[in-house]
Amino acid sequence: MKKVTKVMLLIIIAVVGLVLSGCNQKDVNELEVIKKRGKLIVGTSPDYPPYEFIDVETGEVIGFDIEIAKEIAKDLGVELEIKEMSFNGLLAALTTGNVDIVLAGMTPTPERMESVDFSDIYYTAVQTVIVHADNKDTISSLDGLVGKQVGVQKGTIQAEIAAEIEGAKVKELGKITDLVMELKFKNIDALIVELPVAESYVKNNSDLYLTSITFEEVDGGSAVAVKKNSPELLTEINKTLKRLMDENLIDKFVTEATNKVNADEE
Repeated sequence: MKKVTKVMLLIIIAVVGLVLSGCNQKDVNELEVIKKRGKLIVGTSPDYPPYEFIDVETGEVIGFDIEIAKEIAKDLGVELEIKEMSFNGLLAALTTGNVDIVLAGMTPTPERMESVDFSDIYYTAVQTVIVHADNKDTISSLDGLVGKQVGVQKGTIQAEIAAEIEGAKVKELGKITDLVMELKFKNIDALIVELPVAESYVKNNSDLYLTSITFEEVDGGSAVAVKKNSPELLTEINKTLKRLMDENLIDKFVTEATNKVNADEE
């Protein structure tokens, strides 16, 4: 009787293992899940113009990342849903399944690649520094940042750059808009952001100044984040990105989004 029980137990364990294995294989096919649902859920942090920001007229999230998201959804044959959240919460939302992909001007750093996978780079920007106009002569080079209070968006590549500045006191906040206000009120001395973002804010705030300080990304750039082990979805996303780059549509989206930011503030 004991021998039969052990055999049955082994069979049950084997069957359960096969079932769970099958479920896991099915769960990792994110492309299939999205197509079955008929909707692509994109996570973003809409405080980073021209990448993603709020349209002052409609209240909708727009920007060139959003245009890319629309193209991905179109190529997948599904609807698009945008979920707004703080930048530093995006990857957690992705890994827990609250969103399908993340499009937020995100750089695929080694640390991030431990928890998620990334598409091909679709846009590479130069990192730069903006300061209060009153300080444009005192903070005009990298040496001018030594020992200064430097603002960065929490969880970004800019935070890593600031950490390398000698003696800098780094202030991390979740939203660029909050950091801009900190700079305007001189609670921080400088703010590190990507060039197109810096240009947008400086153009629309006469008390801010764009310095000539730059940090070029060697292996950086922006990419789409997806869950680990989602090869089918990643392949389709990369197909869309290649098409957009081949047709020069990403440059077009960047220009249109930047013009929209500037028009909103005029």
